[in-house]
Amino acid sequence: MNTYRCAVIALGSNLHQPAEQIRRALAALAAHPHIELEKTSSLYLTAPVGYDNQPDFVNAVCSIRTTLDGAALLAELNRIEAEFGRERSFRNAPRTLDLDIIDYNGEQSSDPHLTLPHPRAHERGFVMIPLAEILPDFEVGKHGKAADLAAKLEDEAVRKWEVV
Repeated sequence: MNTYRCAVIALGSNLHQPAEQIRRALAALAAHPHIELEKTSSLYLTAPVGYDNQPDFVNAVCSIRTTLDGAALLAELNRIEAEFGRERSFRNAPRTLDLDIIDYNGEQSSDPHLTLPHPRAHERGFVMIPLAEILPDFEVGKHGKAADLAAKLEDEAVRKWEVV
């Protein structure tokens, strides 16, 4: 019997019709035989972080149920990114698609390939604001509830753009 685990995934894109990239990535996740898409946030338009000389990002967050373990889920997300033409040229570079595991079944991991929960998610409005939309009471590691964290980050350049 397969055991389902819950995960939260952040999605981002700022190249080649970013909103369409996010929609297609959500469809790819939903089509996977070991992933059930549960909730999906609206799309948010976000100013770039770290490297400013690039277009704004379109971001979203989704919650899933999966029978994949954390490493297999990460491998699948990396495969989808590659399928969408993701290139890792430098940190915070423009990208066709970025898929990050924010939380995997409440587990903690300090593995450099899969740090759980995501170490900076609680500091990022482009993650917390969409997460608070779909799961306001979600506990983000030891940092608190998504809605409380999002409220602290609302002055960031993150604005709801459209409903998926």
